[in-house]
Amino acid sequence: MKTRSIRFAILFFLLTLTFPAVAQTIVHPWQGKKVAYFGDSITDPRNKAGKKKYWGLLQEWLGMTPYVYAVSGRQWDDIPRQAEKCHADHGDSIDAVIIFIGTNDYNNGVKLGEWYYEKEEKVMYGHGKPKEMVKRMRRYPCMDKDTYRGRINIALDKVKKMYPEKQIVLLTPIHRQNFHANEKNWQCSEDYTNQCGEYIDEYVESVKEAGNIWAVPVIDLNAICGLFPIIDEHAGYFNNAETDRLHPNDSGHRRIARTLMYQLLTLPCTF
Repeated sequence: MKTRSIRFAILFFLLTLTFPAVAQTIVHPWQGKKVAYFGDSITDPRNKAGKKKYWGLLQEWLGMTPYVYAVSGRQWDDIPRQAEKCHADHGDSIDAVIIFIGTNDYNNGVKLGEWYYEKEEKVMYGHGKPKEMVKRMRRYPCMDKDTYRGRINIALDKVKKMYPEKQIVLLTPIHRQNFHANEKNWQCSEDYTNQCGEYIDEYVESVKEAGNIWAVPVIDLNAICGLFPIIDEHAGYFNNAETDRLHPNDSGHRRIARTLMYQLLTLPCTF
């Protein structure tokens, strides 16, 4: 034990010679930035589930100014409207955009659709021989407002053109259990397929795919925030154990916020 202590002491001494003890403070890249939030009821400040939303906690911890345009019940097809409202209010003064939406598209049975459609065209090409017009298949983004992927294409085309110099971050939908607001709003758990026969997993995966298609970072909250309302042991993170395991409560939002705080540490907010 004494020999080990001596070795540690020698190692520490050598490290202090190699790396002088200079006090360094890591400044979070999103500290004090202005961030627009687009989404649905989980982000909507008017939703009563959770007194302090994840974006409010990020404001408290990092001084991030939130501009929140999320509206309860909305789907991906509402993102262009939210973006236009934000731009009308703040112009180009924001630093970044965070988009957290998709669970209502699943619940409403929006078809997944396709990312692209193809058609044959002629294009100039030459490699090792004189250039010439050749026939090739060319793909175009599907802009179908009635499909999930089409809606994402429309939204990100809009947001990326509106904010070409801004950071845009996508958050995947989180796990969901029952939501029984009233007799006309009775939503089932993710254990079940929706009206078009799809599980929520496909809607989560599509958001991740969108990151590669549109060159935007994706934070997979579905996996890494840890919220899992399917089991009773996690009911305490949600609004009501019996009637609402869709909307996080204060504890749930704190878990989301803490996850985002560390994930955003790896991403530039401004360029």
